[in-house]
Amino acid sequence: MNMPETLYMVIPCYNEEEVLRETANQLREKYASLRSRSMISPESRVVFVNDGSKDKTWEIIQELHSAEPEIFSGINLSHNCGHQNAVLAGLMTVKDICGVCITMDADLQDDINAVDEMLERFYEGNHVVYGVRSARKTDTFFKKFTAEAFYKFMKAMGADVVYNHADFRLMSRRVLQELAEFKEVNLFLRGMVPLIGFKSCSVYYERRERLAGESKYPLRKMISFAINGITSFSTKPLKLITSLGFMMSIISVIAFIWSFVVKITGSSVVGWSSTICSIWLIGGLQLFCLGIIGEYVGKIYAEVKGRPRFIVEDFLNETGVEFINKCSNNEKNDGI
Repeated sequence: MNMPETLYMVIPCYNEEEVLRETANQLREKYASLRSRSMISPESRVVFVNDGSKDKTWEIIQELHSAEPEIFSGINLSHNCGHQNAVLAGLMTVKDICGVCITMDADLQDDINAVDEMLERFYEGNHVVYGVRSARKTDTFFKKFTAEAFYKFMKAMGADVVYNHADFRLMSRRVLQELAEFKEVNLFLRGMVPLIGFKSCSVYYERRERLAGESKYPLRKMISFAINGITSFSTKPLKLITSLGFMMSIISVIAFIWSFVVKITGSSVVGWSSTICSIWLIGGLQLFCLGIIGEYVGKIYAEVKGRPRFIVEDFLNETGVEFINKCSNNEKNDGI
Protein backbone atom coordinates (compact mmCIF):
# COMPACT_ATOMS: atom_id res chain seq x y z
CA MET A 1 0.00 0.00 0.00
CA ASN A 2 1.20 3.50 -0.82
CA MET A 3 1.41 6.35 1.66
CA PRO A 4 -1.86 6.62 3.62
CA GLU A 5 -4.29 9.21 2.27
CA THR A 6 -5.97 11.98 4.25
CA LEU A 7 -9.52 10.87 4.96
CA TYR A 8 -12.28 13.39 5.59
CA MET A 9 -15.62 11.95 6.65
CA VAL A 10 -18.52 14.29 5.90
CA ILE A 11 -21.45 13.85 8.31
CA PRO A 12 -24.56 15.97 7.61
CA CYS A 13 -26.44 16.87 10.80
CA TYR A 14 -29.91 18.27 11.34
CA ASN A 15 -31.19 18.31 14.94
CA GLU A 16 -28.89 15.45 15.97
CA GLU A 17 -28.07 16.51 19.54
CA GLU A 18 -29.39 13.21 20.94
CA VAL A 19 -27.02 11.02 18.94
CA LEU A 20 -24.10 13.28 18.01
CA ARG A 21 -21.85 12.60 21.02
CA GLU A 22 -22.17 8.83 20.62
CA THR A 23 -21.48 9.17 16.91
CA ALA A 24 -18.33 11.14 17.76
CA ASN A 25 -17.25 8.49 20.27
CA GLN A 26 -17.54 5.68 17.76
CA LEU A 27 -15.80 7.65 15.01
CA ARG A 28 -13.00 8.58 17.41
CA GLU A 29 -12.33 4.89 18.05
CA LYS A 30 -12.55 4.10 14.35
CA TYR A 31 -10.05 6.82 13.43
CA ALA A 32 -7.65 5.64 16.14
CA SER A 33 -7.83 2.13 14.71
CA LEU A 34 -7.31 3.31 11.14
CA ARG A 35 -4.36 5.51 12.10
CA SER A 36 -2.70 2.73 14.10
CA ARG A 37 -2.81 0.51 10.99
CA SER A 38 -1.55 3.35 8.75
CA MET A 39 -4.70 3.27 6.62
CA ILE A 40 -5.21 7.04 6.94
CA SER A 41 -2.85 9.96 7.57
CA PRO A 42 -2.68 11.90 10.87
CA GLU A 43 -4.29 14.89 9.12
CA SER A 44 -7.55 12.96 8.62
CA ARG A 45 -10.66 14.54 10.11
CA VAL A 46 -14.37 14.00 10.78
CA VAL A 47 -16.38 16.95 9.46
CA PHE A 48 -19.84 17.48 10.93
CA VAL A 49 -22.03 19.68 8.71
CA ASN A 50 -24.70 21.56 10.66
CA ASP A 51 -27.64 22.04 8.32
CA GLY A 52 -29.44 24.85 10.15
CA SER A 53 -30.30 22.75 13.20
CA LYS A 54 -32.73 24.22 15.73
CA ASP A 55 -31.32 22.34 18.70
CA LYS A 56 -27.81 22.30 20.20
CA THR A 57 -26.19 20.40 17.34
CA TRP A 58 -23.82 23.24 16.38
CA GLU A 59 -22.86 23.89 20.01
CA ILE A 60 -21.91 20.23 20.38
CA ILE A 61 -19.87 20.34 17.16
CA GLN A 62 -18.02 23.39 18.47
CA GLU A 63 -17.31 21.60 21.76
CA LEU A 64 -15.99 18.52 19.94
CA HIS A 65 -13.72 20.66 17.77
CA SER A 66 -12.42 22.66 20.72
CA ALA A 67 -11.65 19.52 22.69
CA GLU A 68 -10.13 17.49 19.84
CA PRO A 69 -9.31 19.65 16.80
CA GLU A 70 -7.00 16.90 15.54
CA ILE A 71 -10.05 14.71 14.91
CA PHE A 72 -13.23 16.77 14.66
CA SER A 73 -14.03 19.66 12.35
CA GLY A 74 -17.29 21.48 11.75
CA ILE A 75 -19.14 23.32 9.00
CA ASN A 76 -22.04 25.58 9.87
CA LEU A 77 -24.43 26.42 7.03
CA SER A 78 -26.16 29.80 7.19
CA HIS A 79 -29.61 28.15 6.98
CA ASN A 80 -31.27 24.81 6.43
CA CYS A 81 -30.47 23.71 2.86
CA GLY A 82 -31.65 20.10 2.93
CA HIS A 83 -29.75 16.83 3.26
CA GLN A 84 -28.35 16.68 -0.30
CA ASN A 85 -27.09 20.26 -0.20
CA ALA A 86 -25.56 19.70 3.23
CA VAL A 87 -23.65 16.68 1.92
CA LEU A 88 -22.50 18.64 -1.12
CA ALA A 89 -21.43 21.58 1.07
CA GLY A 90 -19.17 19.28 3.05
CA LEU A 91 -17.74 17.65 -0.06
CA MET A 92 -17.01 20.93 -1.82
CA THR A 93 -15.44 22.43 1.32
CA VAL A 94 -12.95 19.58 1.81
CA LYS A 95 -12.30 18.56 -1.81
CA ASP A 96 -8.97 20.41 -1.96
CA ILE A 97 -7.62 19.30 1.43
CA CYS A 98 -8.46 15.58 1.44
CA GLY A 99 -7.18 12.61 -0.51
CA VAL A 100 -10.34 10.61 -0.05
CA CYS A 101 -13.76 11.39 1.42
CA ILE A 102 -16.55 9.28 2.89
CA THR A 103 -20.11 10.54 3.42
CA MET A 104 -22.30 9.03 6.11
CA ASP A 105 -25.40 10.03 8.07
CA ALA A 106 -25.10 10.96 11.73
CA ASP A 107 -27.68 8.50 13.07
CA LEU A 108 -25.23 5.53 13.24
CA GLN A 109 -27.46 3.34 11.08
CA ASP A 110 -24.66 2.94 8.56
CA ASP A 111 -22.04 0.47 9.74
CA ILE A 112 -18.82 2.39 10.39
CA ASN A 113 -16.92 -0.92 10.31
CA ALA A 114 -17.55 -0.94 6.56
CA VAL A 115 -15.17 2.03 6.34
CA ASP A 116 -12.21 -0.36 6.63
CA GLU A 117 -13.26 -2.35 3.58
CA MET A 118 -14.09 0.85 1.69
CA LEU A 119 -10.54 2.10 2.21
CA GLU A 120 -9.12 -1.28 1.17
CA ARG A 121 -11.11 -1.14 -2.09
CA PHE A 122 -9.90 2.44 -2.60
CA TYR A 123 -6.24 1.47 -2.22
CA GLU A 124 -6.88 -1.31 -4.76
CA GLY A 125 -7.61 1.39 -7.34
CA ASN A 126 -11.32 2.17 -7.01
CA HIS A 127 -12.25 5.86 -7.14
CA VAL A 128 -15.81 5.31 -5.86
CA VAL A 129 -16.92 2.70 -3.31
CA TYR A 130 -20.66 2.42 -2.68
CA GLY A 131 -22.01 1.28 0.67
CA VAL A 132 -24.88 -1.06 -0.23
CA ARG A 133 -27.37 -2.57 2.17
CA SER A 134 -27.24 -6.36 2.10
CA ALA A 135 -30.72 -6.64 3.64
CA ARG A 136 -33.59 -4.53 5.00
CA LYS A 137 -34.31 -6.45 8.19
CA THR A 138 -34.76 -3.29 10.26
CA ASP A 139 -37.33 -1.74 7.89
CA THR A 140 -41.07 -2.04 8.18
CA PHE A 141 -42.86 -3.82 5.36
CA PHE A 142 -44.11 -0.50 3.99
CA LYS A 143 -40.63 1.11 4.08
CA LYS A 144 -39.04 -1.94 2.48
CA PHE A 145 -41.69 -2.17 -0.26
CA THR A 146 -41.60 1.54 -1.14
CA ALA A 147 -37.79 1.75 -1.06
CA GLU A 148 -37.28 -1.24 -3.33
CA ALA A 149 -40.05 -0.01 -5.64
CA PHE A 150 -38.27 3.35 -5.85
CA TYR A 151 -34.96 1.85 -6.99
CA LYS A 152 -36.69 -0.37 -9.56
CA PHE A 153 -38.76 2.53 -10.85
CA MET A 154 -35.64 4.72 -11.14
CA LYS A 155 -33.99 2.01 -13.21
CA ALA A 156 -37.09 1.78 -15.40
CA MET A 157 -36.98 5.55 -15.88
CA GLY A 158 -33.41 5.33 -17.14
CA ALA A 159 -31.60 6.73 -14.09
CA ASP A 160 -28.31 4.97 -13.31
CA VAL A 161 -28.57 4.36 -9.56
CA VAL A 162 -26.99 1.66 -7.39
CA TYR A 163 -29.68 -0.60 -5.93
CA ASN A 164 -30.11 -0.27 -2.14
CA HIS A 165 -27.44 2.44 -1.95
CA ALA A 166 -28.17 5.70 -0.14
CA ASP A 167 -25.46 8.28 0.63
CA PHE A 168 -22.89 6.09 2.37
CA ARG A 169 -20.03 6.15 -0.13
CA LEU A 170 -16.31 6.76 -0.58
CA MET A 171 -15.02 9.11 -3.27
CA SER A 172 -11.47 9.97 -4.24
CA ARG A 173 -10.24 13.53 -4.54
CA ARG A 174 -10.34 13.20 -8.33
CA VAL A 175 -14.04 12.32 -8.20
CA LEU A 176 -14.76 15.29 -5.93
CA GLN A 177 -13.03 17.61 -8.38
CA GLU A 178 -15.19 16.28 -11.22
CA LEU A 179 -18.32 16.49 -9.05
CA ALA A 180 -17.60 20.20 -8.59
CA GLU A 181 -18.24 20.62 -12.34
CA PHE A 182 -21.89 19.61 -11.87
CA LYS A 183 -23.64 22.93 -11.37
CA GLU A 184 -27.26 21.84 -11.11
CA VAL A 185 -29.39 23.18 -8.27
CA ASN A 186 -31.75 20.19 -8.09
CA LEU A 187 -29.44 17.69 -6.45
CA PHE A 188 -29.74 13.93 -6.48
CA LEU A 189 -26.28 12.68 -5.55
CA ARG A 190 -27.22 9.00 -5.91
CA GLY A 191 -27.66 9.65 -9.60
CA MET A 192 -24.90 12.24 -10.07
CA VAL A 193 -21.97 10.19 -8.73
CA PRO A 194 -22.43 7.24 -11.15
CA LEU A 195 -22.44 9.74 -14.05
CA ILE A 196 -18.86 10.74 -13.21
CA GLY A 197 -17.57 7.31 -14.10
CA PHE A 198 -14.14 6.04 -13.00
CA LYS A 199 -13.54 2.61 -11.51
CA SER A 200 -16.03 1.74 -8.77
CA CYS A 201 -17.22 -1.15 -6.63
CA SER A 202 -19.62 -1.88 -3.77
CA VAL A 203 -19.22 -2.86 -0.14
CA TYR A 204 -22.14 -4.61 1.54
CA TYR A 205 -23.28 -4.06 5.12
CA GLU A 206 -26.34 -4.44 7.35
CA ARG A 207 -28.05 -1.22 8.35
CA ARG A 208 -28.85 -0.92 12.05
CA GLU A 209 -31.65 0.67 14.00
CA ARG A 210 -31.35 4.38 14.72
CA LEU A 211 -29.60 4.84 18.08
CA ALA A 212 -31.68 7.83 19.19
CA GLY A 213 -33.88 10.61 17.89
CA GLU A 214 -36.32 10.50 15.00
CA SER A 215 -35.83 9.93 11.30
CA LYS A 216 -35.40 13.12 9.27
CA TYR A 217 -37.08 11.46 6.29
CA PRO A 218 -40.79 10.95 6.95
CA LEU A 219 -43.09 9.70 4.19
CA ARG A 220 -43.71 13.20 2.81
CA LYS A 221 -40.00 13.90 2.37
CA MET A 222 -39.38 10.44 0.93
CA ILE A 223 -42.01 11.03 -1.76
CA SER A 224 -40.59 14.48 -2.52
CA PHE A 225 -37.08 13.01 -2.71
CA ALA A 226 -38.25 10.29 -5.09
CA ILE A 227 -40.01 12.78 -7.38
CA ASN A 228 -36.92 15.01 -7.40
CA GLY A 229 -34.71 12.05 -8.30
CA ILE A 230 -36.95 10.93 -11.15
CA THR A 231 -37.45 14.37 -12.69
CA SER A 232 -33.78 15.31 -12.26
CA PHE A 233 -32.42 12.31 -14.15
CA SER A 234 -35.06 11.18 -16.57
CA THR A 235 -37.25 12.71 -19.30
CA LYS A 236 -39.26 9.54 -19.66
CA PRO A 237 -42.29 11.02 -17.83
CA LEU A 238 -42.48 13.65 -20.58
CA LYS A 239 -42.23 10.95 -23.22
CA LEU A 240 -44.98 9.02 -21.45
CA ILE A 241 -47.20 12.09 -21.75
CA THR A 242 -46.64 12.06 -25.50
CA SER A 243 -47.47 8.36 -25.65
CA LEU A 244 -50.54 8.87 -23.49
CA GLY A 245 -51.74 11.73 -25.70
CA PHE A 246 -51.26 9.59 -28.81
CA MET A 247 -53.16 6.71 -27.20
CA MET A 248 -56.02 9.01 -26.18
CA SER A 249 -56.17 10.36 -29.73
CA ILE A 250 -56.59 6.83 -31.09
CA ILE A 251 -59.29 6.08 -28.52
CA SER A 252 -61.05 9.32 -29.49
CA VAL A 253 -61.04 8.34 -33.18
CA ILE A 254 -62.42 4.89 -32.33
CA ALA A 255 -65.11 6.48 -30.13
CA PHE A 256 -66.02 8.91 -32.93
CA ILE A 257 -66.40 6.07 -35.46
CA TRP A 258 -68.46 4.04 -32.99
CA SER A 259 -70.79 6.97 -32.22
CA PHE A 260 -71.18 7.69 -35.96
CA VAL A 261 -72.13 4.06 -36.68
CA VAL A 262 -74.61 4.04 -33.81
CA LYS A 263 -76.09 7.29 -35.09
CA ILE A 264 -76.69 6.13 -38.67
CA THR A 265 -78.18 2.83 -37.48
CA GLY A 266 -80.74 4.79 -35.47
CA SER A 267 -79.98 3.06 -32.16
CA SER A 268 -78.29 5.95 -30.36
CA VAL A 269 -79.29 6.59 -26.75
CA VAL A 270 -78.38 9.71 -24.82
CA GLY A 271 -75.96 8.60 -22.08
CA TRP A 272 -75.39 11.10 -19.30
CA SER A 273 -73.15 8.80 -17.17
CA SER A 274 -70.78 7.89 -20.00
CA THR A 275 -70.43 11.56 -20.97
CA ILE A 276 -69.65 12.67 -17.42
CA CYS A 277 -67.17 9.82 -16.91
CA SER A 278 -65.36 10.71 -20.13
CA ILE A 279 -65.11 14.36 -19.13
CA TRP A 280 -63.70 13.50 -15.70
CA LEU A 281 -61.26 10.97 -17.18
CA ILE A 282 -59.89 13.30 -19.82
CA GLY A 283 -59.83 16.25 -17.41
CA GLY A 284 -57.94 14.22 -14.81
CA LEU A 285 -55.39 13.03 -17.36
CA GLN A 286 -54.86 16.59 -18.57
CA LEU A 287 -54.25 17.90 -15.05
CA PHE A 288 -51.90 14.99 -14.31
CA CYS A 289 -49.89 15.67 -17.47
CA LEU A 290 -49.80 19.40 -16.76
CA GLY A 291 -48.50 18.59 -13.27
CA ILE A 292 -45.60 16.57 -14.69
CA ILE A 293 -44.78 19.32 -17.18
CA GLY A 294 -45.01 21.90 -14.37
CA GLU A 295 -42.51 19.89 -12.31
CA TYR A 296 -39.96 20.10 -15.10
CA VAL A 297 -40.70 23.79 -15.75
CA GLY A 298 -40.20 24.49 -12.05
CA LYS A 299 -36.80 22.79 -12.16
CA ILE A 300 -35.81 24.85 -15.18
CA TYR A 301 -36.86 28.00 -13.28
CA ALA A 302 -34.70 27.03 -10.29
CA GLU A 303 -31.72 26.22 -12.50
CA VAL A 304 -31.96 29.45 -14.51
CA LYS A 305 -31.89 31.59 -11.37
CA GLY A 306 -28.56 30.04 -10.46
CA ARG A 307 -28.80 30.76 -6.75
CA PRO A 308 -26.10 29.25 -4.50
CA ARG A 309 -26.96 25.76 -3.33
CA PHE A 310 -25.53 26.42 0.13
CA ILE A 311 -23.73 29.15 2.08
CA VAL A 312 -21.02 28.17 4.56
CA GLU A 313 -21.09 30.49 7.57
CA ASP A 314 -18.26 28.86 9.55
CA PHE A 315 -15.65 26.19 8.88
CA LEU A 316 -13.86 24.91 11.97
CA ASN A 317 -10.83 23.03 10.79
CA GLU A 318 -7.17 22.78 11.65
CA THR A 319 -4.79 20.94 9.37
CA GLY A 320 -1.83 19.13 10.86
CA VAL A 321 0.44 22.14 10.40
CA GLU A 322 -2.06 24.54 11.93
CA PHE A 323 -2.58 22.19 14.88
CA ILE A 324 1.18 21.88 15.50
CA ASN A 325 1.61 25.66 15.31
CA LYS A 326 -1.24 26.16 17.75
CA CYS A 327 0.33 23.71 20.19
CA SER A 328 3.70 25.47 19.83
CA ASN A 329 2.11 28.85 20.49
CA ASN A 330 0.35 27.50 23.57
CA GLU A 331 3.65 26.16 24.90
CA LYS A 332 5.31 29.55 24.38
CA ASN A 333 2.48 31.30 26.16
CA ASP A 334 2.70 28.89 29.05
CA GLY A 335 6.37 29.77 29.43
CA ILE A 336 5.79 33.50 29.69
